[in-house]
Parts: sequence; structure tokens; C-alpha cells
Amino acid sequence: MEPEHVPQRLIGALTGQAQQRPPFWFMRQAGRYLPEYLAIRGSVGSFLDLCYTPKLAAEVTLQPIRRFAMDAAILFSDILVVPHALGQAVDFVEGEGPRLPPLREEADIAALSLEPLHHKLAPVYETVDRVAAQIDESTALIGFAGAPWTVAAYMVEGGTSKDFAEARTFPYRQPRAFARLMDLLTDATSQYLLGQVAAGAHALQLFESWSGIVPAEAFDAWVVEPTRRIVSTVKAQAPGVPIIGFPRGAGLHYAAYASTTGIDALGLDQAVPLDAACRLQGSHAVQGNLDPALLLVGGDAMRRQAIRILDALADGPFVFNLGHGVLPATPVDHVAALSDVIRGWPATGGARG
Repeated sequence: MEPEHVPQRLIGALTGQAQQRPPFWFMRQAGRYLPEYLAIRGSVGSFLDLCYTPKLAAEVTLQPIRRFAMDAAILFSDILVVPHALGQAVDFVEGEGPRLPPLREEADIAALSLEPLHHKLAPVYETVDRVAAQIDESTALIGFAGAPWTVAAYMVEGGTSKDFAEARTFPYRQPRAFARLMDLLTDATSQYLLGQVAAGAHALQLFESWSGIVPAEAFDAWVVEPTRRIVSTVKAQAPGVPIIGFPRGAGLHYAAYASTTGIDALGLDQAVPLDAACRLQGSHAVQGNLDPALLLVGGDAMRRQAIRILDALADGPFVFNLGHGVLPATPVDHVAALSDVIRGWPATGGARG
């Protein structure tokens, strides 16, 4: 079930081993800031068409690896392929983001089905297989999925939102329907991640992009417990595949999330102070957390903060990343410069430079 070779720099870091030079990759490293991506995106009809065309999705996944020699490629896809595979219509509108017919009643959720999941997601698995066949043995391939709360938020809201008011009130208005939806998404996400592992993924990341809007009293039920169930299911069949949990905006909940979900590594957003990151690193590998705005700005400001992060965290199990995804307007040269700083560590500066 698990990949034959293990890219030691990334997998070692994710499983608790400090590396001489920390591995790095960037969320949304394959995307709109790259001219070669824009050329491919312009050749297909829709964003989902690109996600479901394995030859093109594999090419997009590999583009940043060729340019910047990151230690990991992350599958090019989207978290909303899961609701799409379950039977909810998904459309991506240029300049607006995703649109879905919103779920409002238990009957809406009853119409969804786990049965066609693997069939509908077969093109994604083929993309994983294609990338795994093309990367060298030192480069890891990360598969991913959205965590159930985050995916449910889009499904109920009908797209993105400033406040996700419908999604946040749905569990109280329709508790039975919400529980049914979360159970369905927990099962679907577990199977989807295992499908990616079977196709060749070396590690996995769960994106809990909207954990920051969950009320404190609901955090365990909406975020922690579904994640714990997914991790347990995946680990039962693929114990050697590390799982990164990224509960963006979790704030004071980060430590409890790390200690109770069973994840191997904790992704940190840019709001997490470095002293707090060091404390979290005492029990888990950590990943993060340069502000994507600094990557957009580049120059000395970016370099100084990157070195501060390396100074604070590079002596422990650590993966350098951003606190969220690469912003579309980011100059390619800035990504190259940051990659050079990390790859040159510790000679690039800081406490060990």
C-alpha cells in the first residue's frame, strides 16, 4: 500500500528527525504566479477540467519542482473534488471562486453518495501515479484533502464567504443533517487519501482552512474528532505515511489539535509566534510559517524573516513552508530567492551561519 522509496529529507523531518538542512515546499507552489501554469490553464475549459486531466495536472504539479527544486511536490487538485465526487455540482467562476448548490436540508445530504467516489476521482489518482513516476528518489510527493469541517463549510454555504454564516449556523439548525454530512465527509476523505497513497503519495496533508471560524465549544466536535477518525483510518492501512494537519487560524487550539488528532506534523499559519512554534515543536514536527505577503514583497524583509524562522526551528524536526498559499501576484524571482535562502542554510545567515 505504501510507496517503495522514502524521500528521507522530508519524510524524516515529518516523522520527528531534525535535518541538517530543513526540507521545504510551499502551499500553492503550483499555480497562477507561474507563467507556465497560466499557459496550461488557458488551454483547458475550466479549472475542474484541469484537475481531472492527469497529463496536464501532473505537468502543473511538476512545474515548480523543475524551477526551484523543492523537496516535495504537492498534488495539483482542489479540496472540492470530494463534494463533486459525492454528487454535488461544483463550478469555479473566474474572479469569484467556487460555486455549489448549497445544502440546506437533510434531503440534500441524503442525495449524496460515497459509492462513485473512487470512480470519479480516478483521474486524480492517475495524476499521483504520473507524478510519482517522474520525480527522483529525493523528492517527496504530498497528497492532500480538505478536512471535513472546511469542505462542509463550502458545501453548506454554496461557495466562499466573508463570514460563512450559513455554515456556522447549520450545525445548530440541522444537527442531525450536519452529523450525517460530517460522517460522510470523514469516510470519503479517508478513502480518498488512501487512494492517493495507493497511487504513490509519500505523505499527506489535511487542510482545515476554516478552523479559525469554529467556536471554542465546538472545536473538538467539528475539527478534532473528524480529523482523528481520518488519521486513525489512514494509519491503520498506511502506518508509514506521515500526515500533516494544517488547522489554519486555530490559535489557542493548536496544541490540543496536535496532541489529540494523531497527526505527525503540525502546519502553522503566519499568526503563530515563533516562541509558540518552538513549544509545539517539542512534541511534533512543525511546518511553516512565512507570511505569503513577505514572499510577495521579497527582498531583505523576506530574507530576514525566513532566517528568523530557520534560527528558531531548524534545529528540530521542521519543514519550511508558508503560513498559507503563494499569492497569485508573487514574482517568480522572489520564490527563487527564498528557495536559495533555505537551500543554503545555514551558510545563508542566522545563528548557525
